[in-house]
Amino acid sequence: MAERLGIPIAQPARLGEDIEIPADTVVVAAYGLLIPETLLSRALWLNVHPSLLPRWRGAAPVERALMAGDTRTGVTIHRTTPELDAGPIAAQEAFDLQPEDDAGAVFARSAEIAARLLDDVLPEPQFMPQPEDRVTYAEKITPADRNLDLARPARENVDRIRALSPHIGARAIVDGHPLIVWKARVSDDGSLEFLEVQPEGGKRMPYEAYLPPGRR
Repeated sequence: MAERLGIPIAQPARLGEDIEIPADTVVVAAYGLLIPETLLSRALWLNVHPSLLPRWRGAAPVERALMAGDTRTGVTIHRTTPELDAGPIAAQEAFDLQPEDDAGAVFARSAEIAARLLDDVLPEPQFMPQPEDRVTYAEKITPADRNLDLARPARENVDRIRALSPHIGARAIVDGHPLIVWKARVSDDGSLEFLEVQPEGGKRMPYEAYLPPGRR
């Protein structure tokens, strides 16, 4: 998109101290590499973070919020500092999480809010410090995080599935066969009901289509 709009692009493998910064303000979104302090001192760096900081500092705030069953999240624009997602806040907006929202829906809504918040705070943001008494950390997603425990409450499993869809995928062993589970819900009787799955080596499909004819 930037190329189509004629905006210059640089894609260095890393941000070394010798990189030029031809701007007074740099906006960072979903950037997981270390930014040297020498670069941070040359401009105002603003980070777009999809959570209500200081809750869910770290690599996977959307996924961890959904896994935890949070009913609200949001977007925070804060100053980038050497400490992880700990910089002072320039803008923040919350929104409710609906029971059917997955990570894809949350990322999409967060992007819209972030663009509007940046438009509001630039070019001269005002900052307030983050409270330090409500800090939680959103560790990156590991292979173990993908595994469903079908003995756990259905709501916990649905939240995990929502958190990992549509980009990672939760995993379960069903009738002895591995499945990636993309969508599920809590049924009327409180049990876990699969809605969309992907068999090993196959494509995504409705769970009804995956079942043998005698079980549909």
